[in-house]
Amino acid sequence: MYTSAVLRHIPNVLTVGRILVTPLLLLLLSVPSQAGQMSAVCLFVLASLSDYYDGVLARRLGVRSRLGQYLDPLADKVLVLGTFIALALEAPDLVPWWAVAAIALRDVAVTGLRSWAEAHGRTLHTYRVAKAKTMIQVVFLFGVLVLRAATYLSPPFRDGAEWILYDSGLPGLALIGVVGFTLATGALYLVAPVEENVDLE
Repeated sequence: MYTSAVLRHIPNVLTVGRILVTPLLLLLLSVPSQAGQMSAVCLFVLASLSDYYDGVLARRLGVRSRLGQYLDPLADKVLVLGTFIALALEAPDLVPWWAVAAIALRDVAVTGLRSWAEAHGRTLHTYRVAKAKTMIQVVFLFGVLVLRAATYLSPPFRDGAEWILYDSGLPGLALIGVVGFTLATGALYLVAPVEENVDLE
C-alpha cells in the first residue's frame, strides 16, 4: 500500500512532540496553582495518548522504522522518568527519591544490556509483560497528578484529594507496586535474555 511522504512521518512527529512537550509539563508541575496543575494533567494525557497513537499509525501505515523504534522508548523514558523526578522534587512525601532511583537504574541496566547485545550483533527479546510496565507507571502518575490538581479545587474535592494523597497511604502502596513490577520486568532481561529479532522496547 502506497503511503504519502507526509503520512510516513506522522508517527515520528508524534514521538518527537512527546519529547518536546515534556519540559513544559515539568515546568507546569512546579506552578502552585489550579491552572498550572490542571494544564500539567492535560499535557500529560496528550503526551501519553501520543505514545499509543504513534504506534497504531506506524502499524496501519506500514512505516515502522529503525528511527521510530529508537525514538519511541526514548520518548517514554523522557516523559515518565521526567515526571517522576519532577514529583520527587515537588512532593517527595508522595514520590521519594529511592523510588525514582530504582526505576532509573532499571532502565539504565536494561538499556546497557540491550546496547551490549546489539554491539555483538544480537537483539534481546522484548517481553510482553515488560511493555506493560510503562502503562502501569503512566496510570500511577496520572492518578497522582489528578489528585494534586484536585487539591486546588474547592471542598469536598480538595478534602477528598488531600485525604487520599496524605492520609490514606494508598499512593505509597501503589508506588511500591509500581516499583516492584518495574524491577521484576527488568530482572527478566538479566535472568533470561532470550535473543530474537524483535522491536525495541
